[in-house]
Amino acid sequence: MSLVLVGSPACLLHDMDPEHPEQPARLHSINDQLLISGVELSLQFLDSQAATKEQLLLAHDKDFVEEVFNKSPSEGQQWLDDDTLMMPHSLTAALHAAGAGIEAVNKVLPREEECPEFMPVTTAFCAVRPPGHHAEHARSGGFCIFNNIAIAARYALEVRGLKRVAIVDFDVHHGNGTEDIFKDDDRVMFCSSFQHPFYPFSGTDTTKAHIINTPIPAGTKGSEYRELVHHWFAKLDEFKPELLFISAGFDAHAEDDLGHLRLQEADYEWISYELKAIADKHCEGRIVSMLEGGYALGALARSVLTHIKVLMA
Repeated sequence: MSLVLVGSPACLLHDMDPEHPEQPARLHSINDQLLISGVELSLQFLDSQAATKEQLLLAHDKDFVEEVFNKSPSEGQQWLDDDTLMMPHSLTAALHAAGAGIEAVNKVLPREEECPEFMPVTTAFCAVRPPGHHAEHARSGGFCIFNNIAIAARYALEVRGLKRVAIVDFDVHHGNGTEDIFKDDDRVMFCSSFQHPFYPFSGTDTTKAHIINTPIPAGTKGSEYRELVHHWFAKLDEFKPELLFISAGFDAHAEDDLGHLRLQEADYEWISYELKAIADKHCEGRIVSMLEGGYALGALARSVLTHIKVLMA
């Protein structure tokens, strides 16, 4: 199976601070690992286009989008919340990160009239930053400016005409922004596992049937994690999504100091295989995976490589 890696050099320009964990080195480490492993020789690569304001509005409030554009500094820095910072290149990076999800959807759902310049693909991984799953309908947060995966999912529904999609989020933090955007949209099944109690201190009081939150205690190891999230797969099987999205955060890794879960590469391999089986059964194999967290550079790079290898299998 062929996989397209979607990204943009613009995503390297967003640099909040040399000491900030969400740094350009995250993408460099992934690229280096793909090169060393030889996997890059089997990948197709696609530079993303910047998302338009109209596309951002698929998931975000118009006044919020205008506020972000207006706050984008020509020099210096501008805080959007306590840990989300914009500098002169941040808006460009955020637009290309959001645009990557749209490009990925179009690649796994080609139009009949299109003559693709690449071989047909069913899976895509978006190696982009800033991440997105903490950005709500009308608020940035948690290193996230716009909600990349929510924009892509709404694009698949509203523009490409799908009826049902699923988003699975295995970041160490709850995907509060994604839940906020889709809490009243039952065309989207959202499954999120997250350390609890932990930032952003949400996700434990949800009552929506299409929102499946799974709080995970600090210190949880892979075998225990697998038992806690295993019920997702029956729910997804029953939902029968037409396209599967993955918010692929790798900060639940045991080496990552920003969280306190104890996952290893083997656990990311396991969940990737389980999700691929769902996609093969209901989505004609179609998966769009987007990078979220992951801040221990070595663990991040190894985990992404493991994830990509499964999606390519």
